[in-house]
Amino acid sequence: MLTLLKKIFVWWNQETLGTKLKTLFFGKLVGTDSTGNKYYESKDGKRWVIYSDEIDASKIPNEWYSWIHFTKNKIENNHDLKKYDWQKPHQSNQTGTSNAYHPNKNNEDIKKKYTTWKS
Repeated sequence: MLTLLKKIFVWWNQETLGTKLKTLFFGKLVGTDSTGNKYYESKDGKRWVIYSDEIDASKIPNEWYSWIHFTKNKIENNHDLKKYDWQKPHQSNQTGTSNAYHPNKNNEDIKKKYTTWKS
């Protein structure tokens, strides 16, 4: 019962019942990405994404970013881009996690490249 109520009212965890019905009746699956997100489009041109895990817009990789935002470019129709060895895999926004960048993350002494004249 609680799961059904969460599906109906809680939109920030997963897709709601309304989104599931809209996807079922009006959505055409366009493709999926490497993380399992599914991308849909309706007959009138509306586009949406069903996230495989927690809903976070930064989880959309760059192959699908231009498609979901209606940006025309040469890779719009080819979502299976060739990745080079030097390219890193897509990561979602790491702000607020232990993986976030911080310049003094390891509590090392900051070495200044200058000396102040007020010493």
